Amino acid sequence: NHLLHYSFTGVSDPVPGLPMFSIVQFLDDQTTTKYNSDTGETRPGVPWMDKGDLEQWGHPLYEHTGWWKMAFKHNVKTAMSRFNQTGGFHVTQLMYGCELRSDNSTRLYYRYGYDGRDFITLETDRWVFEPGVYEAQISTQRWNSEEDGAGQRWKHILGVRCVEFLKKYFDYGRKELERKVAPEGKILTRKSNGVTALHCYAYGFYPREVEVKWVKNGQDTVYYDEATPILPNPDGTYQVIITLKVSPEDESSYSCHVDHSGLVEELIVPWGEHEPYE
Repeated sequence: NHLLHYSFTGVSDPVPGLPMFSIVQFLDDQTTTKYNSDTGETRPGVPWMDKGDLEQWGHPLYEHTGWWKMAFKHNVKTAMSRFNQTGGFHVTQLMYGCELRSDNSTRLYYRYGYDGRDFITLETDRWVFEPGVYEAQISTQRWNSEEDGAGQRWKHILGVRCVEFLKKYFDYGRKELERKVAPEGKILTRKSNGVTALHCYAYGFYPREVEVKWVKNGQDTVYYDEATPILPNPDGTYQVIITLKVSPEDESSYSCHVDHSGLVEELIVPWGEHEPYE
């Protein structure tokens, strides 16, 4: 499955390091295009997007950034008035995208947020906007009206244009997006108050999907106590740590198992190769 995703953010007041308005386009987990109001430019986010000129591609963000900027400036003021807010820092966000599945079916979505909560969502079965809060009802009634017809416009944007661009960009970045980098693994240990924390560290893998688990005596999968999110590395690969707390006399019974599409067979890291966790 592959996903083309857009994230728009507008704020009510300037904050150091945060543009008043920005757009980021993602293809799968790659930041492919980005715009912010500080620079006023739409730029490729990955080297392979430089294969053509954004303007010649008819890039949707390149063509309409000015309109989106004005719309978000208006929308944050509108939302503030609906909540009877006269000041303070407020954020409007829009996320929409299309997923093309391996069976050629699609999943489409649209979510509009205000101050970290759903404000309006688009029901893509009926192409009707639904309010997330009472204050959004005026907007949803207008957008759902026959005069406005916003639902049908977004049906075309998401179901036709978004899917077209997803296929187009994927062809440009196919080599990068379909690459497979096998993970490496190590066990790190830390002892405290009579307990040993075993940290299984899997790193340097791509794509993001990975399965990491602790196994006791080579047979029984053991539920871990803690886990970090799967985090990106500067080189575009990923890392994750899962932690198991055991008694010191039992620690040698455990091994770390990592399964990933870049591996021919499961990677098994035995306890005997452990290192102290500094």
